[in-house]
Amino acid sequence: MTPDADLILVGGGLANGLLALRLRQQRPELRVLILEQGETLGGNHTWSFHQHDLTPAQQAWLAPLVEQRWLGYEVIFPALRRQLGSGYASIFSSRFHQHLMAELGGQIRLGVEVSAVEPQRVQLVGGQSLEAGAVIDGRGVRRSAQLALGFQKFLGQELRLQQPHGLQVPIIMDASVAQKDGYRFVYVLPLSVDSLLIEDTYYADGDAVAPEALRANIQRYAEGRGWAIRQVLREEQGVLPIVLSGDIAAFWGEARGVPQSGLSAALFHPTTGYSLPDAVRLADHLVALDRWDASSLFAAIRDYSTLQWRRRGFFRLLNRMLFMAGPADRRWAVMQRFYRLREPLIQRFYAAELTAWDRLRIVSGKPPVPVGEALRALAASNLHKDRR
Repeated sequence: MTPDADLILVGGGLANGLLALRLRQQRPELRVLILEQGETLGGNHTWSFHQHDLTPAQQAWLAPLVEQRWLGYEVIFPALRRQLGSGYASIFSSRFHQHLMAELGGQIRLGVEVSAVEPQRVQLVGGQSLEAGAVIDGRGVRRSAQLALGFQKFLGQELRLQQPHGLQVPIIMDASVAQKDGYRFVYVLPLSVDSLLIEDTYYADGDAVAPEALRANIQRYAEGRGWAIRQVLREEQGVLPIVLSGDIAAFWGEARGVPQSGLSAALFHPTTGYSLPDAVRLADHLVALDRWDASSLFAAIRDYSTLQWRRRGFFRLLNRMLFMAGPADRRWAVMQRFYRLREPLIQRFYAAELTAWDRLRIVSGKPPVPVGEALRALAASNLHKDRR
């Protein structure tokens, strides 16, 4: 019997959507089918990246999806305000959906509920099953006892103001705000002369979000900047995993041979939670494969994910410093100290391409947290075992 597709992508989020788009460009002979539970691809999200996170070739194929670009960005801390000259860009899920539907409409099924996923088979609610040479599960964070996590949680509102806001570049961290529930900052994207996306963000030990409190915080922040809100255009919220420690081999063992993508493949920046650069890189990595059977695809993604995990151990160390060293209302001091470093190092940090010298420079000098607690955080590389 002829399978329903060469490749079925379960979940129409960022990673699977970019992979499908790249396959359409580079491997049009492959029959790809996207199954999405919701009525739109990408949900309700904003994805951003820094200029140096991607190569020029990657920037080129991603360009039709990019809705906003800025020449730099700003950070604000209690004792530091700095504007950096690295470019910054954002993709919004509305444009993501529109572009993918235009390019791949015949390969997308919306409103489809999945009950079970196997390496070559997808069972739908209602009893229908679909067969493929391989299935990739990209439905978001895959909770696992093999990972010890902190969380980056946020609520954002796209706002129309009663007057121009005056911002020329994003504020990707304003940590001058009151600190509570961990390291807190406000993230601001200027979208037009009188509209903004404002997100209230926390690096917190727990993943609970209190929407009403965060909405009130956004209102107060806007008022503090002298911005009168005319209309709330859109609201989004999310919880991103921040990995403190883990066993990547055991994590992949839990996948039972089903290829994974995006957050479910542990492919995101360990400290910032940014997932777009890794989604782009994975798509480029996979389009070069010669074999697209399930076992080969699973091995290729697992090995790629494991390699990134091993390369990024230093970021998990930094995460433990951020979450475990010092009182919660002083965690901002770690990031303030980091943003005093040279801009090329900061660029490499966001691209997850730190050199040995960069790593030494980040941890050298007097730590912004108590020494004893810093040493305890450095040594706590098996938190995932302690939390089981």
